[in-house]
Amino acid sequence: MSVRSVPTDEIYEKYLEKAIAEVNELGDDIAHAAPPGAVPVLGSGHPLADILLLKHAPKPSEVQEGVAFFGRAGDAILKSLQRLRIDPMEVYGTNCLKYAGEPVQEAQSFLARELHIVQPKLVVVMGDETLSFVNALAFPLSQPLGGTPGKLQQLTPTVQALVVPDIDESLDEQAAKTRFWRALRR
Repeated sequence: MSVRSVPTDEIYEKYLEKAIAEVNELGDDIAHAAPPGAVPVLGSGHPLADILLLKHAPKPSEVQEGVAFFGRAGDAILKSLQRLRIDPMEVYGTNCLKYAGEPVQEAQSFLARELHIVQPKLVVVMGDETLSFVNALAFPLSQPLGGTPGKLQQLTPTVQALVVPDIDESLDEQAAKTRFWRALRR
């Protein structure tokens, strides 16, 4: 009896296929949960990203397109990632709330599923509302995150977190942009 060695690429491809299917299923579940007239805003990016960017709620441009980090925030993030020499194709971005008026418990459930699918090594928590939302998830073995911007913290035994100012609130004033950039480049 011979044991076939499975190449690492083949294993990764299987995990990737599974993650894509699960992200698509999550998107369908979010779309079905949204009431008539509410536009769900889905996460976007690599489904097995090492870095997950997390904002609290979608802005109008994101609602219009149905995609997280679309518009000004997305443009600012792309520029920041380029400055940090991080491939944007290796990042996943999402919001805590997926549509207007979403019940908090449902939003927490959707975000928990999303985090389990992507399995990032780092979650970039943007803003105080997002920080409170993440701390309320209370994953097993998780540690509550402090609010110090730019300080790398342990969220769970396998996931670190970096708290930064809210990107949407940092776009219109130079001092706020600078605070965001200093915290992010950590």
